[in-house]
Amino acid sequence: MTEKDRSVLLTVQDGIARVTLNRPEKRNALNDAVVAELKRALLSVEADQAVHVVVISGAGKDFCSGADLSALQKISEASLSENVADARSLMELFLMIRRFRLPVVAAVHGKALAGGCGLATACDIVLAASSARFGYPEVKIGFVPAMVMAILRRNVSEKRAFELLTLGAEIDALEAERIGLVNKVFSTEAFDGQVEEYLRAFGKVSLSAVALSKQLLYQMDGMAFADAIESGVDVNVIARLSEDCQKGIARFLENKNKNAG
Repeated sequence: MTEKDRSVLLTVQDGIARVTLNRPEKRNALNDAVVAELKRALLSVEADQAVHVVVISGAGKDFCSGADLSALQKISEASLSENVADARSLMELFLMIRRFRLPVVAAVHGKALAGGCGLATACDIVLAASSARFGYPEVKIGFVPAMVMAILRRNVSEKRAFELLTLGAEIDALEAERIGLVNKVFSTEAFDGQVEEYLRAFGKVSLSAVALSKQLLYQMDGMAFADAIESGVDVNVIARLSEDCQKGIARFLENKNKNAG
């Protein structure tokens, strides 16, 4: 299989792993192969200490339009056990992103709909072109964006989540940013360059500190306040003993002494 025939492309350069959905003729629609290749791409860079951030984007005009027609046809004809296996495969991808040690960023241009919106929402950070559109239209065909609901509910208010899930309407990038679904909106014309600049910032911070911060932030979901603080103590101590922290403190003190002199 040549690179152009792959449904997901992976390149690594300057500490940034770029994962590209490569089905532009299908608006980068999801199917079994795409989900499986996304998992493989993430696994292949997780242990690479030279990588400090992963960005997922789409080739062509759209980020991802959700499940393709063949996937929907398969759902309609599948048995209960087959549907369970299919749903669990997507669940595994969402959990993999959540548990991934590195930040995973969705760079959304064009449309991110249904499973495509779910994929973006599952990422740690969402960057959007000003012309991007988001939505969960599943309800229009009697379907439910059930697994991503757990993530969406943690990103936006309960009432906003209800509205998005039950009306199936699309919203623009600025509205998505306003309600907390998107971190940053960049101009469509300068989108690639501004995303690149944003991603480079992760190369200036401690990999171990970012990994510990991500793990603790999501671990706190559902914890009682006292338990969350107690978990913070554990991570605080681990961070203090890390090589990055030791070197960082040494640099800080050295600079402080130089300035004092």
